[in-house]
Amino acid sequence: MSNNAGTCKIIKFEAVENIDEKLAEFAEDFFEVVTNDYGDDGKEQLVGYMRQETSEADLLAAAKQANIELPPYQSEVISSNDWLCENVIKFAPVETGDFLIYGVHEKSVDTRGKIGVKVYAATAFGSEHQTTKGCLQAISDINRLAQVVPQKVLDVGTGSGILAIAAAKIWSEAQIVAVDIDNESVLVAAQNATDNDVEKQIRVALSDGYQADLVQQNAPYDVILANILARPLIAMVPDMAATLKKGGYAVISGFIENQTDWVLGEHEKYGLHLKKMYREDGWCAALLEKIR
Repeated sequence: MSNNAGTCKIIKFEAVENIDEKLAEFAEDFFEVVTNDYGDDGKEQLVGYMRQETSEADLLAAAKQANIELPPYQSEVISSNDWLCENVIKFAPVETGDFLIYGVHEKSVDTRGKIGVKVYAATAFGSEHQTTKGCLQAISDINRLAQVVPQKVLDVGTGSGILAIAAAKIWSEAQIVAVDIDNESVLVAAQNATDNDVEKQIRVALSDGYQADLVQQNAPYDVILANILARPLIAMVPDMAATLKKGGYAVISGFIENQTDWVLGEHEKYGLHLKKMYREDGWCAALLEKIR
């Protein structure tokens, strides 16, 4: 097909604590569009969108050929004039803190005095998530709290680059390093930076957490942003503390209410002291300050 009209099949895999890397790579290759949906229990659900001419038999055959054991899944069919736009791409502008996040499909947007962040919407699946909203609010608060305008910012697990772009727009002199473990996210974040005219401020790279040379070479940072999940947040605490300036701010998110004491307690051990919490629909974000 040359367009997105007609029917589309959606494959929703069983929600898990961490999506298997091989399954994620297979899904990126096979499906037309892939999303990672997050539930209130902290689990991730891989969702694949197939065009109407692709069948479940094709999916099973491709998985067998790739030696991938598919986890349990549910399928459904949707029909529309443009399923990609109506069911995946199109999302209403999201206003939070000093920012208004909107998709490139919007022909005209009234930012209402907010800082507009334009995102290629097919890759903006996290834009409406509670954790993203909390992080954007935290960036707004840092802008009011910081005695010195941040010059160096690190966004770990940048995804579509929303937080990095927001940081670039609110701190026009700042240089931002944005990294992700997923190569597709790196490409998407770079494109979104260009679409927002902040590509000169943002350098995007593939990195497993803080390991990339680009991350280390530009340390220490005034602000570190990490909207991921509880376990990787805790695993990366030593790296965060080592690359954040004393007096610098960190924004962490991707954990749920009953994980708060666990996550914050581990960060406190490394001198990352809680300044403010953000809660929405069971999800949490936190603004931390490095006090030692």
